[in-house]
Amino acid sequence: MSSVEQPCYTIINAPSDSEPFNEMQLKLDLETGDIKVKIDALKKTINMILAGEKLPNLLMIIIRFVLPLQDHTIKKLLLIFWEIVPKTTADGKLLQEMILVCDAYRKDLQHPNEFLRGATLRFLCKLKEPELLEPLMPTIRACLEHRHSYVRRNAVLAIFTIYKNFEFLIPDAPELIATFLENEQDMSCKRNAFIMLINANQERALSYLASCLDQVHTFGDILQLVIVELIYKVCHANPQERSRFIRCIYNLVNSSSAAVRYEAAGTLVTLSSAPTAIKAAASCYIELIVKESDNNVKLIVLDRLQALKNIGGSADSGSSRVLQDLVMDVLRVLASPDLEVRKKTLALAMDLVSSRNIEEMVMLLKKEVSKTHNVEHEDTGKYRQLLVRTLHQACIKFPDVAATVIPVLMEFLSDTNELAASDVLIFVREAIYKFEHLKSLILEKLLEWFPMMRSFRVIRSALWLLAEFCEGISGAESVLDVVKQCLGDLPLIGEETKTEGKENPTKDSTTATPRQLVTSDGTYATQSAFSVADGEGGDGSSGPSKLLRQGILQGDMFLGACVASALVKLSLRFPNVPLNNESMLIMAAMLNYGKSGSSTKPITNDDMEHILLCLRVLSERPPPLVKVYTAECRQALCNMLQSNENAIELANKERENVNLGPTGLAGVEQTVTFSLLAGSKETGGHDVFEASLNKAVVGKPGQGEDNDDTSTRLAKVTQLTGFSDPVYSEAIVTVNQYDIVLDVLIVNQTGDTLQNCTLEMATLGDLSLVERPSPVVLAPHDFCSIKAHVKVSSTENGIIFGNIVYDVTGAASDRNVVVLNDIHVDIMDYIEPAMCSDIEFRKMWANFEWENKVSVNTNLTDLHEYLQHLLSSTNMKCLTPDMALSGQCGFMAANMYARSIFGEDALANLSIEKPVNKPDAPVVGHIRIRAKSQGMALSLGDKINMTQKAHHKIACAS
Repeated sequence: MSSVEQPCYTIINAPSDSEPFNEMQLKLDLETGDIKVKIDALKKTINMILAGEKLPNLLMIIIRFVLPLQDHTIKKLLLIFWEIVPKTTADGKLLQEMILVCDAYRKDLQHPNEFLRGATLRFLCKLKEPELLEPLMPTIRACLEHRHSYVRRNAVLAIFTIYKNFEFLIPDAPELIATFLENEQDMSCKRNAFIMLINANQERALSYLASCLDQVHTFGDILQLVIVELIYKVCHANPQERSRFIRCIYNLVNSSSAAVRYEAAGTLVTLSSAPTAIKAAASCYIELIVKESDNNVKLIVLDRLQALKNIGGSADSGSSRVLQDLVMDVLRVLASPDLEVRKKTLALAMDLVSSRNIEEMVMLLKKEVSKTHNVEHEDTGKYRQLLVRTLHQACIKFPDVAATVIPVLMEFLSDTNELAASDVLIFVREAIYKFEHLKSLILEKLLEWFPMMRSFRVIRSALWLLAEFCEGISGAESVLDVVKQCLGDLPLIGEETKTEGKENPTKDSTTATPRQLVTSDGTYATQSAFSVADGEGGDGSSGPSKLLRQGILQGDMFLGACVASALVKLSLRFPNVPLNNESMLIMAAMLNYGKSGSSTKPITNDDMEHILLCLRVLSERPPPLVKVYTAECRQALCNMLQSNENAIELANKERENVNLGPTGLAGVEQTVTFSLLAGSKETGGHDVFEASLNKAVVGKPGQGEDNDDTSTRLAKVTQLTGFSDPVYSEAIVTVNQYDIVLDVLIVNQTGDTLQNCTLEMATLGDLSLVERPSPVVLAPHDFCSIKAHVKVSSTENGIIFGNIVYDVTGAASDRNVVVLNDIHVDIMDYIEPAMCSDIEFRKMWANFEWENKVSVNTNLTDLHEYLQHLLSSTNMKCLTPDMALSGQCGFMAANMYARSIFGEDALANLSIEKPVNKPDAPVVGHIRIRAKSQGMALSLGDKINMTQKAHHKIACAS
């Protein structure tokens, strides 16, 4: 019945509750007023009855003075009035006045206006008194032959409802509707009739469907959707029927309606796992994604494609092999401008790509990269970064294509988007270590693009790679030449003096004649053509070949320290007197400039000590430090790459959801496939034994028809009232992705009838009640279940509170109130661990404006134990590698990251230590939380404080 249209009446412009109630005035208005007055009086009467008032004296007045009127507004209001007014006496007998009303129903069912007929038929679906319906049955049957489809459609709906509730009134309803269905041409009428046959007599529905299987593709989409639903139900209940209807589903996959194609594709893959079925469904999904303009639809269908890939449980399953041939079709979705759609598309393509089509995919991605060069859009930089990462993954997964990808990616080293350039260097770092045969090519391209890099961070990383992996004396000299070219003439102070002299032109032959420029305010300005050519203009800008020099002159001496480290590596790896002397000269010049006071920022002690150490290593060459520069740096890179690979493998295993025990053996509840009980290929390989076995194994994700185990649901019960309260209440709180469902049980523990028992709820935080629960009537010691939906729009803690109000039959006192306990919504239900790069973490840390600092208050004495406790209680993921956290040094610093289902990021930095010489002392320190929204930062801090207090209490009790 969920898909059958239901009656729905709305009272517009209802009077407010503050208007005084005057029954006598209502009588006068209903008796003697004009049409408008009677309409207003009837609205007031309906509202009074809905509010619980008893108005028995108005029933005959409405029958005499309002019921005969033919005004359409009054007719609509009367249908609502007859629906809610009491129709029986206290002993359950039908009121005598309702005989007159029944005659009015019959006249309206014969009214020449089709709207009144249809509205009356919709109203009859609400009647629960068979005495009123029995005289109307011949008239209802006659409406099936009305000329207008609106009347026929609602006549089918009325017959369906009456047959379901009072079968004795129309026992031949299935035969009647089956005959009607064969002769009907209107699709909405056929849909309602077909739905009735599905629920009343499925055999007749199947017979009708079998008789018109070849014409299904000509039906309207509303009827085709119902047919797909029927086929799905029938084939799951009786797998032998699959061969009978599989052709029909194949035809519906090519329907003109997008909704029908979507449902048919989903049904097709559940009925058959044959390669042709998988391919047809996947092609249908891809066409839907490409043609639909709504980004939400694209994301939903992409999720279905991802689920289709996972059918079979592994990357080598039949569905994955079929989808591998459709990779290029999947990449057509990249034409969508939405970044999230592109992100999911590239991730899916990377999962599906194989050695057969990797080259085609790389060529397409290279074209996409070239398209982003001259396009200025809000998400162009992010899309470019996404393409770089995808090409990186493709090269690591298929090393054969790395040689063609590296030249394309190297162009991004001069990109203004620092994240894209950093991603390229991350790829280059991994490629130059893993692919020995590509080392010379990578170094050549790196040297070529080094002078054009536009980011200090990228320059520092490139220097490290050049110094670590350069080959031979010639390679070291090439690196030194590039560094000297980007630094310019030495000493740095002398160059500065010469630059300052340019601002006061003399007869020096090197100074070009300045040309006059007009600024935006109309004044004259001068600019030296020499300085522009040199990359150091009067506007403070710098050409690409002088960015390294500009950074040092601006006081970024950390960049100078990185240059010193690179030069030390070159000199130690390739002992050469000129190389060694020139390296020491450059270091001395940078150190001299930093200490001279000419820099905009003075050199820090750390950077000065770093450069001094590099000079001392070159002059003295102590073996321990030589080993650090020549061997241990490479080993550290190896360890880091290995750690990253392990993390990726672990994430892939978690995503595949392998149901294996810790020793690699099958779990005790893992399903065992019996080949003799498995279905044949003709039936799609359906396991007959699987359905019954899944019913026995419940409570585990992906097994059984109901994932909510009884014990799990009982654990979510929240008691709202006390056992001694007149009304006992408890709720099961179910947290979905964007809403919270409260299944509230209300028990009347008194001997009185509770009228207008209403669950009133309100929320604190970023929560909102979707709809107000309707009032109910509870008999003595009766109970009922009420569902309430709360919408969640952001990640923060919230509170749901309220009360239960009710009236006692015969009591003259005010309404009774029972206050409910608060329901606390936990932020952890919406936060999931996530991964991001160090660069992205630092960028978000700098951009987020809300910070919450939480002090560590625990009795734990081990740093690693506290870190694990924090990760488990906050659902965050530690981004700091395990190798950086290994060992015991008395202090620990770690970065953590999580992402909410609403796309909100949460960052945390843990800084803890143990007091010196106190092995039993607890861990001390603090946690800094940063988020884009204030609510998330505060809620996450509150969660950490709560878990610390709870853990402390447990420890004290033990």
